[in-house]
Amino acid sequence: MRRLHRDGRVVALVARTDDTALAAADVGIGLAGDQGAPPWGAHLLCRGAAQACRLLEAVPPARQASRHGARLSVAGSALGALLGLAGPARGAARRTGIPVQTAALLGLGAGVWTAMTVAHRPEPVPAQHTPWHAMSPQAVLAALGSSAEGLSEPDSTRRRSQQPAEPAEAPVGLGRATLEELATPLTPVLTAGAGISAGAGSILDPLVITGVLVLNALIGGVQRIGAQRELRRLTARSAPPVRIRRGGEHSTVRADQLAVGDVVELQAGDAVPADCRLIAAHGLEMDESSLTGESVAVAKSTGATSAPAVADRTSMIFEGAVVATGRAVGVVVATGARTEVGRTQRIAGGPAPVSGVEARLRSLTARVLPLSVVAGVLLAGVDLLRGRGLGQTLSRSVGLAVAAVPEGLPFVATVAELAAARRLSARGTLVRNSATIEALGRVNVLCFDKTGTLTEGRLGLRQVSDGTRAAPLDELTSSLRDVLAVAVRARPFTESRRHIPHQTDRAVLRDAARLGITADHDHDRVERLHELAFESGRGYHATLWCGGAGAYLSVKGASEVVLPLADRWRPDEQPGPLDAEARDRIAAEVDRLARQGFRVLAVAERACSARTELAESDVTGLEFRGLLALADPVRPTAARAVATLRAAGVEVMMITGDHPSTAESIAAELDALNGRRVLTGAELDALDDERLTSVLPDVAVFARVSPEQKARIVSRLRAAGRAVAVTGDGANDAPAIRLADVGLALGERATPAAREAADVVITDDRIETITDAIMEGRAMWSSVRDALSILLGGNLGEIAYTVGTGLLNGAAALSARQLLLVNMLTDVLPAMAVAVRPPPDVTPEELLAEGPEASLGAALTRDILGRAAITATSAAIVWMLARPVGSLAQASTTGLVTLVGAQLGQTVAVRGRTPLVVAAAAGSLVLLAVIVQTPGVSQVAGCRPLLPHQWAIALTAAGAAAVAQLLAPQVTRFVISRLSSIRMLLTRRSTAPA
Repeated sequence: MRRLHRDGRVVALVARTDDTALAAADVGIGLAGDQGAPPWGAHLLCRGAAQACRLLEAVPPARQASRHGARLSVAGSALGALLGLAGPARGAARRTGIPVQTAALLGLGAGVWTAMTVAHRPEPVPAQHTPWHAMSPQAVLAALGSSAEGLSEPDSTRRRSQQPAEPAEAPVGLGRATLEELATPLTPVLTAGAGISAGAGSILDPLVITGVLVLNALIGGVQRIGAQRELRRLTARSAPPVRIRRGGEHSTVRADQLAVGDVVELQAGDAVPADCRLIAAHGLEMDESSLTGESVAVAKSTGATSAPAVADRTSMIFEGAVVATGRAVGVVVATGARTEVGRTQRIAGGPAPVSGVEARLRSLTARVLPLSVVAGVLLAGVDLLRGRGLGQTLSRSVGLAVAAVPEGLPFVATVAELAAARRLSARGTLVRNSATIEALGRVNVLCFDKTGTLTEGRLGLRQVSDGTRAAPLDELTSSLRDVLAVAVRARPFTESRRHIPHQTDRAVLRDAARLGITADHDHDRVERLHELAFESGRGYHATLWCGGAGAYLSVKGASEVVLPLADRWRPDEQPGPLDAEARDRIAAEVDRLARQGFRVLAVAERACSARTELAESDVTGLEFRGLLALADPVRPTAARAVATLRAAGVEVMMITGDHPSTAESIAAELDALNGRRVLTGAELDALDDERLTSVLPDVAVFARVSPEQKARIVSRLRAAGRAVAVTGDGANDAPAIRLADVGLALGERATPAAREAADVVITDDRIETITDAIMEGRAMWSSVRDALSILLGGNLGEIAYTVGTGLLNGAAALSARQLLLVNMLTDVLPAMAVAVRPPPDVTPEELLAEGPEASLGAALTRDILGRAAITATSAAIVWMLARPVGSLAQASTTGLVTLVGAQLGQTVAVRGRTPLVVAAAAGSLVLLAVIVQTPGVSQVAGCRPLLPHQWAIALTAAGAAAVAQLLAPQVTRFVISRLSSIRMLLTRRSTAPA
């Protein structure tokens, strides 16, 4: 301790004993155990290591609270000194104290809030010390008080009730949500305005400003609670079920209903719901890339292992991993935050990086607030030059600050995203996080597998070939029927076609059954002995079986995989060697079928010695028997959907495991090639990352790719700055779905792994639904643009009006209370009404043309400036017209009514075909009339009741502003076209020969 002190360190020590060292530390944190005396030399006593951990986690927030408190203290002291020196001697102490005390109160409140935030953090999760991986399955079950038949229902319920509460974020109440809505960059501006007004001697202005601040936070809190409730409902709908054993019976539950000791059953495509110790495994391989980053599948077994690294514990399966192949039975040893993934997320937890709409909103806020400061300084300087008092000068500056703050800005994006998620939910598209909506609107590359998305998803057997000639199903010869029988025998072990995972197998069995061809075709019996299931890395399915004539091996798979495993064939029913000439003939037949859009499979068979086990090394020396041509017809509407996406700037890429010719044929039929080429998985492996990134714009189809290659394609697209959406339905699609900006799980047939990795679950398989989702994202950007133009354009107009009238006349045109009233009536309800509804009477093509740059770029700037100019001009003209026909206070109120009416009129002009917007605007206008015309209330708001002719002037100006808003786009286009014509004319003259 002393040596660290000499080095200038501030030291905290955590210890159970050694009072001397604890006392020597700057902060001594003693751990009081259940036995023995506590370390009384400590400055703080904790009940255990968990409390000490939480205490140390509070250090960074405490430092932040100290920095904020120091800044507030400096600002309050400086402002207090300014108020004390600039005013009369009498009352200087009171003026000086108000900003200082306000700053102290704010600092205290911020510190208390920070402390409450730290206190609400979840308890740290202890590391798992029980070596489940090193224990036998029987020992694990005994230690957990469970059995291979699983827990009973009462025992599972009791254990769940005794498990420590999950440290996941609990539903936020209205009070906390309201307080958290105050944590925006806008709050300090309004709070400072209230403090300045109080220091200048005003009582009503600070109360009104504070009331508006709390009301806005309350509205935002209500919206947040509604959003959380809706998202919990959507998440529950898309949560994958888990198969478990309960007292020997099989049942299905949600992952959050698991208890330690439950026995779960998993098969290929399932996502692991909790950390489990394997008690049974059959050909099990796991994709643990979400935990270890390793994309290669890991073989698992039930044998105990002493491996220290998580990635090497082959007897364990971990939450978030995916069953690549095989089946497994495991007993749950950890759930929720106590799993390996849960602890990792707890350690690496923190706020998500700001992106999308939120980043744009922060950027806009950062631009608007300095503008208000400049305007306030300008107005204050003019007032001081005119000899105005400091109190009046500060009051006018506060008014400008209030006008600059768009009170509805913090929650407009949240409201828009939630509304879009609700609309998509009604159309069968479940968005698991509303923030995904803005990412959908940014998507400019869509990657998909053709099956079921561009095609109808009804794969069927169309032709059978012996390698040289093909025939349709109703014209099969006896030799071609034999080829189909071999394919039937090379199938997964199951009695029901519904439980066969691959649709190619289901299609072959369905059409073979229709033709009366079964596995025992030309054999007295077929007894299946062993199989090698199809895997993307293997490329075939092999079945070992025996009949009356002995044992046989039947294989069905991709032609380029099966053909190298064969060394003979039987053209024209005559056995012969499969030499180079024969292979060329078969390759030509494969290419011919593939170019017709067929998916081509090869089948082969051979006799083998009696055995009961089959290994990959046994699959060789086959006799090639023939080819199967399967087809999945293209959806009639798919080509139109692809054309619509391309017109919207969304590049369509097909990533499939099919034959290159088949994939190219489908892409050509959809007009998706667009001058681009086909790249195979083998060619992709030959490219390094830099070269692959450079060729991506020239590729439309990736064929014969593996799941690892698909994930690599997605990562390189994102590295190139593209916003990528990836569709999929299988476990092998999960890594790419997880990597994408937007992962989409397709259809009810999507595996739990795909659903777990996806951001969006689409309940049908149609590309039109994906187009709808992207369109909804683009519509959200358009709605946010319109809402922001209401908020920022109106506030910018208010600033221009206040500065302009202040420069023209010494008296303040609008007070802080009046500007707050304007913002409340024009910002919150109308902006939210616009945000929650898509633009009316807009074609899909126009919606798809929206996007971050199109919506929140130059178009937004143009809308803000146009609305600001119309609002400020109409209000300024009315103010000048109203001064001769009424008192100064009535002229100010008439200008206020015009500000509100002009903004509401422009909102209706833009979105008048949306009933909710019209209702919000009408409600705001009625509320304005009540406030202005009601004695007492009018005075509190800083207004005066108006006479009929004054209302007529204000409403006429508001109507003119609405008309101007309607004509503004045409006028803008006309001006831009004329300027372009003049520029072209000048260019021609400058380049003309002398």
